Amino acid sequence: MKMKSVSGITCYVENLAETIKFYEDLGFEFKVKDATYATAYLNWFWIMFIESSSEQKEGFLKDAKSEHKGEGMYLYISVEDVDEFYKGVLDKGMKPSSEPKDWPWGNREFALKDPSGYKLIFFKRK
Repeated sequence: MKMKSVSGITCYVENLAETIKFYEDLGFEFKVKDATYATAYLNWFWIMFIESSSEQKEGFLKDAKSEHKGEGMYLYISVEDVDEFYKGVLDKGMKPSSEPKDWPWGNREFALKDPSGYKLIFFKRK
């Protein structure tokens, strides 16, 4: 048994248009957009956003309606310059959860929540 790679994730969102704008402002490219879902790409990695109210699969309704989106999960996104990216985020009117900081494990990073509460960590390994 051997895994090949991680390709992407799926996230339920309350407001798809707001989510698309947020991720486009960060630099993600949307190759697929529909009234109820959209897929953002950063290189080969993808995030499919599904509007919570549109979920129809019985087994997924509980997740779609959860108030605690992404609880306990952090999506790490590598950037060339953490401080420059942080400034760009502020210039777009976004409000990071933390300022850039050096951590003992070798990362300089800061956190930002998306409109649905998913946590993004922008980092550079020292």
